[in-house]
Amino acid sequence: MIQSIPTKSSTRDKLLDDLRTVISDAETWVRQSGQLTGDELLAARDKMERTLRNAKDDLIRLSEPVVEKTKEAAKATDDFVHENPWKAVGIGAAVGLVVGLLIARK
Repeated sequence: MIQSIPTKSSTRDKLLDDLRTVISDAETWVRQSGQLTGDELLAARDKMERTLRNAKDDLIRLSEPVVEKTKEAAKATDDFVHENPWKAVGIGAAVGLVVGLLIARK
């Protein structure tokens, strides 16, 4: 079975939709909390907790690929520095010089 890989925009859209749902549910709960009875208040609270839990789970699930890519980039950088220490020092010095010049211009 072929599993489709979510694109950055679809992932971002899903996360934004979840956050909008959380905000909408929270606003509704705050507006109605004074009018709700005991059972209605418990049901609204349960719905809010479910929505928050789902959004949190989605955020964790969607952040996993980012964490993996970051680990891969860190490993590649570490490998490069170990294989080419003088190039790494030169690149670091050049970046430092450029940043220093940009800061001094202001």
